[in-house]
Amino acid sequence: MAKQPPAGPRALGVRLRTAQGRSPASQRWLERQLNDPYVAAARAQGWRSRAAFKLIELDDRFHLLRPGSRVLDLGAAPGGWSQVAAQRGAVSVVGVDLLPVDPVSGASFLLGDFADPAMPGLLLERLGGKPDVVLSDMAPNTTGHGATDHIRIVALAERALDFAVTVLAPGGAFVAKVFQGGTEHAMLATMKRRFAAVRHAKPPASRKQSSELYVVATGFRT
Repeated sequence: MAKQPPAGPRALGVRLRTAQGRSPASQRWLERQLNDPYVAAARAQGWRSRAAFKLIELDDRFHLLRPGSRVLDLGAAPGGWSQVAAQRGAVSVVGVDLLPVDPVSGASFLLGDFADPAMPGLLLERLGGKPDVVLSDMAPNTTGHGATDHIRIVALAERALDFAVTVLAPGGAFVAKVFQGGTEHAMLATMKRRFAAVRHAKPPASRKQSSELYVVATGFRT
């Protein structure tokens, strides 16, 4: 099991003296990265990104990744979630993204849009069967306007859900990122109809100031 970084707030340890041509937003982002214990832990433990800890924490709580399972990772770049799934015993892990992903041991990747009509067949062929888990850590570029960002990420999560219910194996699980404000009623209704349990969770690795939240659905009904 991966060693967890220290929980709770942490005082800012590194401040950049000069912006060196960076915008204020870039300056804040870089300072946050330099002082983020999850970034340091990911680097020390060999994880592709700090986001790996989010899936680790969700899996510790909901037991999503089981030895011998097949896992499909939508919007996989940079590959952290696929890396976690492979290291936690999945027999087959396939990711898809519009961006290329550097190789991850125990996983393979397709370059393209998961919404492409040809993609389900390609992914199932590569997986060797229906996935037991469909993961989506996708998020659109934020605008800073809460209502707009919420609508956009829910639309992306809905696309991922529509895809998941066409490919999941019976009893399977689905995880998707949304923003605080919860999941839209129509999407939530579909999930409650197609899954035995639907819950929202904010893993400790999600930054406290972030509005991100995850919806976790288990026990897929065909």
